[in-house]
Amino acid sequence: MPLPKAELHLHIEGTLEPELAFELAARNGVELPYADTDALRKAYRFEDLQSFLNLYYELMAVLRTERDFEDLANAYLARAAAQGVRHAEIFFDPQAHLARGVQMGTVVEGLSRALSRSADVHGVSTQLIMCFLRDESAQSALETLEAAKPYLDRIVGVGLDSAEVGHPPAKFREVYEAAAALGLRRVAHAGEEGPPEYIVEALDVLGVERIDHGLRCMESPELVARLVRDRIPLTLCPLSNVRLRTVDVLADHPLPAMLDAGLLCTVNSDDPAYFGGYAGDNFDAVRSALGLGEERLRELARNSFLASFLEHDEELRARYLAEVEAYEF
Repeated sequence: MPLPKAELHLHIEGTLEPELAFELAARNGVELPYADTDALRKAYRFEDLQSFLNLYYELMAVLRTERDFEDLANAYLARAAAQGVRHAEIFFDPQAHLARGVQMGTVVEGLSRALSRSADVHGVSTQLIMCFLRDESAQSALETLEAAKPYLDRIVGVGLDSAEVGHPPAKFREVYEAAAALGLRRVAHAGEEGPPEYIVEALDVLGVERIDHGLRCMESPELVARLVRDRIPLTLCPLSNVRLRTVDVLADHPLPAMLDAGLLCTVNSDDPAYFGGYAGDNFDAVRSALGLGEERLRELARNSFLASFLEHDEELRARYLAEVEAYEF
């Protein structure tokens, strides 16, 4: 049995495996520019964040119906459960679907159908976080939030993702203020490719409660001290960092130094179909490459539940934390 963990940084569109992509393409009459699943899998080797994003958005063309989104979420949840995930807070990118003529309701209803059954079917509790694409306009983000209003009973928070450089968090001040007024939780990608200042801006201007990635905080001792003091969680994605060249090799990953500094770090998979591993694979990879001992791994698992948005069910959080403490390696 794998170590129990929560996954807090997971893009559902990034769980689209080549086999499912071809299955959905056939179902929806979409022609993919790849001969077969092997050819597509070879395309999952990119140079940087932008080349990954180009393929990521291209493949979204196969996602058309509620059933497609339900199948996508079910496939992820089955894989995640097998790797010890007990709670998942799942990102989705509505703008990428709205731009293709797929309605907000199609996406949310399809995902919700899988998520509503997840605890019973997979033993995984779930929450849904709607992300804004930072390389789209602030106005587009506001329109997306408006389109989501009928579905906010199924959306716990908002996030900010996609190409970071040149799109500082402050661009989205207004939509984050609107989200806060609606009672939504707030997270944002910052400090992956962007500078430490983007992390500060996400905290001060957007009022985020968690930083997604946040690697580059280590360049600013003052920022590290603040993150430690305020117990701001960082949702790290080690295999993603290597595949997108943020870190050259996993052995160079700053995770041990970040933990030593007292940062509340968690380990997640980001876009696992594209980056070579799901949540458990990331844990195995850092254990091997960074020489993390059992108590460090237990700390990471504990952190994942402490950082999760389970305030509505502290009894469930306590149960998960008890599973972590009782786990025998």
